[in-house]
Amino acid sequence: MAVCCDLEVDVNGEETFLLDKKIICSFSGRLSKLFDKSTNAKRNKVIFRDFPGGVENFELIARFCYNNGKIDINPSNVSLLYVAAQFLDMNNSVSGNRNLIEKTMKSIEEISYWTWSDLLATLKHCQDLQSSGIVERCLDSLVGRLAIPSEASPCASTSSLDSPGFWLSCDTKSTKSLKDGFSQATWWFEDLSILSPDMIEMLIKSMVSRKYNHVIIGRFLFHYQKSKFYTASPDEKHQVLETVIDMLYTLDTNSISCKSLFRIYRVVLNLNISKNSRNKLECMIGSQLDQATLDNLLIPSPYGASYLYDVNLVLRFLKAFLCGGDQQVSPMRIKKVGSLMDMYIAEVAPDPCLKSSKFLALVVALPDSARDSSNGLYHAIDIYLEVHAGLSDEEKMKICCALNYEKLSTEAGIHLSQNAKFPSKSAVQALISQQLKLKNLLQGTNNTKLYTNSPCNFIETKGKAKKDEACEPTLYSERLDISVDNEKLREHLQGMQCRVMELEKVCKKMQSEMAKIMKSKAAAHSSSARSLPRLCS
Repeated sequence: MAVCCDLEVDVNGEETFLLDKKIICSFSGRLSKLFDKSTNAKRNKVIFRDFPGGVENFELIARFCYNNGKIDINPSNVSLLYVAAQFLDMNNSVSGNRNLIEKTMKSIEEISYWTWSDLLATLKHCQDLQSSGIVERCLDSLVGRLAIPSEASPCASTSSLDSPGFWLSCDTKSTKSLKDGFSQATWWFEDLSILSPDMIEMLIKSMVSRKYNHVIIGRFLFHYQKSKFYTASPDEKHQVLETVIDMLYTLDTNSISCKSLFRIYRVVLNLNISKNSRNKLECMIGSQLDQATLDNLLIPSPYGASYLYDVNLVLRFLKAFLCGGDQQVSPMRIKKVGSLMDMYIAEVAPDPCLKSSKFLALVVALPDSARDSSNGLYHAIDIYLEVHAGLSDEEKMKICCALNYEKLSTEAGIHLSQNAKFPSKSAVQALISQQLKLKNLLQGTNNTKLYTNSPCNFIETKGKAKKDEACEPTLYSERLDISVDNEKLREHLQGMQCRVMELEKVCKKMQSEMAKIMKSKAAAHSSSARSLPRLCS
């Protein structure tokens, strides 16, 4: 039978095909409708700008038509044929039982019998096709197989999955022998790294809905980002990063490594990703700030900024940490962040370009409960005031107001009172705090003295006297420590208010009373020892 070439088809501007219009139209409803009202021209021309699958796929369709509806449909071409059949309306109403849509659908329905490599091949062909129905089916089958322990084996690599019976024939001995090279839970990482970001998003959503292990999902996403970056263009890197961040955000926070998140963030610094994705990443890091290190936080400031480190970023981390999402932040975690922030503030304090408003924001960002001691914060403020000597007293006082003077050690309080870099009001507050400390300590000691000064504690019985003797060295030691602290204060704080001098007198009086008590006890013991022979005689 003679075949005429009365139809010229331009496929996406890539190649032109000369075909028999009658044969092609007998299978395609779209072309049949197009030529119903056509003229009797010797040759018609059709231009497809967006034919799915391009030239390669159109050639498959032409073969199907010229072979009277007969073609080998397999996992490697079923997705291409399916989308092309839908594009050309190759349905039952046109071609009867030879319609391509029905044939491809039957093949897709057998997807549960496909091998792992067949599924990957199909997904690879679907990367640029709008064949979501096939993609979902393939991904659902993949995730279903990953969820089966007997299939999650290191020996299940793409190169060894060429037979349908593979999943049942995997040898346990070979699995053990490959344990050092692969993890049983992560053998599929490399295989699925070929997928596009859009497919990865669909894959992760399917895994999350099936309650797949979030730790493994997170590890895969980090692996995917790293492997894709080797060959990706800047635009592709941008898309990969946003997809990875968005999918990590759907996982349980505790399943993601803080170290890995910071590694991702340093990559983000060189790429202009969307604000939404950046906010998600910062929120994830902030929620785990207690696991961060000082090196993690020392991120350079954005381009064009005068200050050395990105202080605004750390403030955003702190805000995310304190919000805590649905979980209340424990006191222990807050204190870990408090220690970390003291180190960070001390590290950024020497920066001459760091404004006092930013430094103050860092100093007051955490609640007072985050610190058991204010020594670290005092040290950081001391450094900052030394570098920024030109600050006004008002600016200095705003910063110093963040200090809890009661949490300063005696040495730090003495140092602050003599520190010329600090405002005089701050020094006075430090002195008042130290004298209150001393007063409270003395009051506690006086209460103990009143109890131990009672005669009942020395003369009731021999056993009780021995008990008092055993306790006395400890009490004396406590008084001695107080005397030493008082002596330090007298040596370093000459010229303090009269109240401090009165407290010193109380200490001396207490020491004198203690000496009298010791002499009285010694005399009592001596008298008891002299009377013992008379009783025996």
